[in-house]
Amino acid sequence: MKAIVIGVAALSSLSVWAQQPWQRIQMPTAAQVAQTWKAPPPEYGPEPYYGLNGAVDDTVIRRDLDTMKALGYQAVTVQAGYGMPFAYLSPEYFAFFHTFVGEAKKRNMRVWIVDDAGYPSGFAGGKFTELKPEMRMQALVVAQKITANAGEVVKATVGAETVVVSAVNSDDGATVVVPVTNREVAWTAPAGHWTVMAVEHQFKTSPTRSDTNPKRVKDGSQSLEDYLDPDATMQYLAFTHEEYKKAVGDEFGKTIMGFRGDEPDYSINGLPWTPKFFERFTDVKGYDVRPYLAAFLQPRNTKLTDAQARAKADYYDVFSQMFRDGFFKPQGEWCAANHLEYQVHLNHEEMEMDLVRSEGEFLRDMQYVQVPGIDSIWHQIWKDTVSDFPRLAASASHVYGHPRAFTESFAAYRPAPDVDMARYILNEQFVRGVNLVETMYFPASSTDRAHRSSYMDDAAYPALLSYVQRMSYLMSMGRPAATVALYLPSSSMWMGDGAADAAFVSAERMLSERQIDFDVVGEDALAKDLIAGHGTLETSSGNRYGTVILPNVSLLSQATIDRLRAFVGGGGHVLFLGRTPSLISGKAILDARAATADDFSWATLVAGELPSTPTPPAQPPSSPPAAQVVPEAFAQAVSAAVPVPEVKLDKVDTALRVMRRRWQDADVYLFFNEGGDATSHTVALRSGGHRTEIWNPQTGKVTTAKATSRKGTVRLQLQLKPYATSVVVVR
Repeated sequence: MKAIVIGVAALSSLSVWAQQPWQRIQMPTAAQVAQTWKAPPPEYGPEPYYGLNGAVDDTVIRRDLDTMKALGYQAVTVQAGYGMPFAYLSPEYFAFFHTFVGEAKKRNMRVWIVDDAGYPSGFAGGKFTELKPEMRMQALVVAQKITANAGEVVKATVGAETVVVSAVNSDDGATVVVPVTNREVAWTAPAGHWTVMAVEHQFKTSPTRSDTNPKRVKDGSQSLEDYLDPDATMQYLAFTHEEYKKAVGDEFGKTIMGFRGDEPDYSINGLPWTPKFFERFTDVKGYDVRPYLAAFLQPRNTKLTDAQARAKADYYDVFSQMFRDGFFKPQGEWCAANHLEYQVHLNHEEMEMDLVRSEGEFLRDMQYVQVPGIDSIWHQIWKDTVSDFPRLAASASHVYGHPRAFTESFAAYRPAPDVDMARYILNEQFVRGVNLVETMYFPASSTDRAHRSSYMDDAAYPALLSYVQRMSYLMSMGRPAATVALYLPSSSMWMGDGAADAAFVSAERMLSERQIDFDVVGEDALAKDLIAGHGTLETSSGNRYGTVILPNVSLLSQATIDRLRAFVGGGGHVLFLGRTPSLISGKAILDARAATADDFSWATLVAGELPSTPTPPAQPPSSPPAAQVVPEAFAQAVSAAVPVPEVKLDKVDTALRVMRRRWQDADVYLFFNEGGDATSHTVALRSGGHRTEIWNPQTGKVTTAKATSRKGTVRLQLQLKPYATSVVVVR
C-alpha cells in the first residue's frame, strides 16, 4: 500500500511539472516580470476570432496570418467557416488545418481551436442530427393541456413519451397527479378550476448558428447534443477533438493552446432533461420531482406555491450539477489530459436571472474550465454603463486555481467602437480580472465579405494591441490578492428571487466604487471548495478571504452557514446586506426549514435595500451613469467588514476602480479611471514594500514613483487622465 501511495504522489507531481507555465499560477519576482513584459510570450495573446470562410487555401491563410502578425496579434482563434472548399471535419479539412497550424507555427503564433462550426458549442457541424439522433438535446414540455371545472370528466390519450400527467388548480395553485392507465386518462375534476397537463420529453434544441447549415440561419435543423449526458459529450469529443488530435496532436500544448467553446445553454421552451435525470434527482434530493413538473411549465409570470418554488429550485440545482458533470467537466478533463486548456463563455453573463434558467449556475459550470470567459459583444460595456459582470470569469479562475480568464469582445457593437472606445471596453475588463483578449471579427480574405471590424483598420490599432499584450501578461503573473468575497445568490434566483439578483449587482457596484477588490463566490465554494483556515477562506489560487458579503439572500444551505459561523469564530467577517436568509436547506430545498428561530448574531446585518443598478441599454445614451448613492448604514457596515482596506483614497471617487495581484516580492495595483474627468489623489496602499514604481503597459517603461513607506502602508500621488489606467508596483 505504501508503494502505491508513493506512486500516486509521484504521478501527481509529474502532472504538475508537465504543465506549461501559462497553464498554472506563477509567482515570479518583479525583476523577472520586468525582463519579459516588453515582449511577452505569444501564449498571452491577443488573438482575433478568425473565420475560415469561402475558398480558403494556403495563399489565403499565409496572407491573413501575415496581416494579423503585422497588426500585433500573437495568437489566433480559428473557426471553420461557411463555403469552405471541403466539408467540415472531413479528411480534406484536417489536411488543410494541419497546413494552417504549420503556418501559424512558422510565425511563432499560437492557435485556439473553436470547437464547432458556429455556436452554441455541441452540435458537431450537424453530426448529432445526422449520425447520433438519440443523443440530441431533450426537454420536458407540455404536450396536452385540457381545462376542467369541478365535476367535469377529463378523458385523453397521452403519448409514449409522457413522464407525468398533472392537474393544476388556478384558484390556489394546488397540483395533483392524474393517474394514467395504458396511456389513457379518465379523471374527474374536484372543486376548483383545473388545467390538466401531460408532460412529455421531446428532442428539442437551442437554435444553432452553423456555418454548415446551407440556409445560413440560426435554427434547430442541426441539434445540439444532450449536454446532461457525459456519453454524449464523449461522442462530441470523438467527432471533433479526437479528430483534431489525429491531425495536429503533435502541436497540442505547443502551437495549439486549446479548444474554445461558445455559449452552451438551454435556450428552449421547456425544462432541460435527459433520460437519467429523474434517477439523479432522486439520488441527490431524496424525492420524486415529477408531481411538480406541470407547475414549473406554466407561463413564466405564474405565481408558484411555496412548495412548488422550492421544488423548482431543487430542479435547477440538479440540472446545473448535471450540466457541469455532463458537458464542461469531460471537456476540461480531456483538454488537461492532452496538454491543452478549455476556454468557454456562457450566455447571459450580465443577466443572471436568465442565466440560472438556461445554464444553472455560472461558477459551478466553470469549475473544471481552465480559462473561464465572458463576452462583451453588444452594449454590455460602454461609457454609459456599469458593468461588473467580467468579475464572474476572473473569480472562477481565482477560486479554482487558474491563472487566466478571457473575453470575447466587440462583435456586435452598434455603433462599432473606435480604438479609444475599444481600449475603454478592454480596460473595464482588465480591472475586473480578465487577462486574455479575443477580438471579433476577422473573416478570411477569401470572400467578398472580408471586411474586418473597422477599428482594426485604424492606424492606432497596433499600439492598442501592444498595450493589450503587455497588460494581459502583467495581470496573468502572480496570484490574485482579493480578500473580500461577494456571494452570488444563485439558489435564491432559482426560486425566482429577483431582489437577490438586484442586490448582488448593486453590491458589486458599491464595492467597486469604494476601491475594494473582490471575488464573486458561489455556494459550492463557501460550503466546501474553499480551504478553511483560522478566520480565512482560501482559494486554489492562494488568495485568502477575510470578509464574506451576502446580498439579500432568501436561502442558504446549512453547510454554508456552519462554515461561515466557524469562519467568524476564527476572526473572519460576515456581512448580510438587506436581510438574513429566511430558509435554510439541507439535502433538498423543498424541505428547507424556516430560519425564524436561528441566531445570526455571529454575523453583521444591515437591513434595508441597496439602490438598484440599471440594466445596460441597447444603444448608448448621451450621458454617463450617475454615481450610486449608498445609504450611510451600508457604507459603514462595509467599512467595518473590511477593517484594513487594500486601497484608501484621500477623498471619495466613485469612478476609480482597482484590481490587486501579488508577485513573489511585490504588490501590483491596476487603477482605472472610468470617469470622463481627470482625477488626482493621495493613495494609501496596504503593502510592506519600500520601492514604488509605475509600469507603463503602452511603452514597456518602468519608472520610480515618489512614495513614502511607513508601518505597512505606502503613500503616493496618483493622477489619472479621463479613462486612463495606471499600474503601480510596490516591491
